[in-house]
Amino acid sequence: MTAPERQRGVALITALLVVALATVAAVAMATRQQLDIRRTGNLLHGEQAYTYLLGAESWARVVLARDLRDSQIDSLSEDWATQLPASFVEGGSLIGRIRDAQALFNLNSLVVGGQVDNPAIERYKHLLAALDLPVELADPLVDWMDADVNVRFPDGAEDETYLLLQPPYRTANQPLADISELRLIRGYEPEVVELLQPHVVALPEPTPININTAHATVLRSLAPQLSEMDGANLVSARGAAADEAFTDVATFLALPELAGKQPPPDASAVSVGSAWFVFEGQAKVGQASARLATLMHRTSLGLEVIQRRREFVVLPEAE
Repeated sequence: MTAPERQRGVALITALLVVALATVAAVAMATRQQLDIRRTGNLLHGEQAYTYLLGAESWARVVLARDLRDSQIDSLSEDWATQLPASFVEGGSLIGRIRDAQALFNLNSLVVGGQVDNPAIERYKHLLAALDLPVELADPLVDWMDADVNVRFPDGAEDETYLLLQPPYRTANQPLADISELRLIRGYEPEVVELLQPHVVALPEPTPININTAHATVLRSLAPQLSEMDGANLVSARGAAADEAFTDVATFLALPELAGKQPPPDASAVSVGSAWFVFEGQAKVGQASARLATLMHRTSLGLEVIQRRREFVVLPEAE
C-alpha cells in the first residue's frame, strides 16, 4: 500500500472515530435532557399535589372550627371524623381525613414543667401492660424528659447510660418533639416503638384522653388490670350515634368496668372534647405523590397550625 493510500485510510478511520464520539455525545445529551425534563415534571407535579393538600388542610380547619361552634363534645360520629372518598382533581386524585390526636395517650403528660406526674406514669404503665410490654419502660422515658439528672429507681437511664454509646449523646431533659425520638431511649427497640406508635402521641402540652374517640387499648390505660373485654365494653358504652356520646366525664367513670378500681381513675385524665387534631392527606398528580400530616390546635380563637410534615414520592411508571 502506497503512502497516499495509507493516509487516506488513517483519515477514514479518524473520521469514523469523530462520528462515533459525536454520536455518543449526542445520545448522552439527549438522555440527560430527557432525565432533566422528567425530573422537572415530577417536581412540578409534586408541588401541584402539595398545593392540593394545602387546600384540603384549609377545608379541615373550616370543618373543625364549625364543629366547635356547634358542639363542645367531640365523637367519632361527627362530620370531622368521617372518612371521605377519594376526590379527583386536575391531573390526579386527593384523599384526606381528620384524626383526633387526643384519642391517643400523650407521652408528654408524664412530665409537666420538668416535674414528673406520678398518676400519669401509672396510667402509662397500664398501657404498657395492655400491650404486653415491660412496665419498666416507663422509667427511662421519664428520665429522658424530666429536668433533673437523677436516675429513677430501679430502671431509669440518664446521661451516664447514653454517653457510653457510640456515638454518645445526652438525655433531652425536655418533652418529646416527636414519637420517633423514642428510638433514642434505652429499651425502646424498633419493635417496641412499632407496637406503641398506634397508641401514643407527643403533643406540645399535657392533654387528657378523649373518651369519645379513644380506642379500647388506650382506654385500658385509665385503670389497673382492665382486660380486653373491659376495653371493648368501655367503647360500646359510648354508643355509635352522636347523641349517644358521653356528655360528661362522671358518667364514664361510673361505668362498672371502672368502678371500685384502686387507685380510682383520675377525672382530670379524661375529657369529652378535644383541642388537638391531625389532618392527614395524600395527593397524586402524574408520577408524583405528596403526603401531608398537619398538627392543629383548636381554641375558641380559631385553629393554629403547629406543625406540618411533608413527604414527596415519585411513583414507578406503569409497565
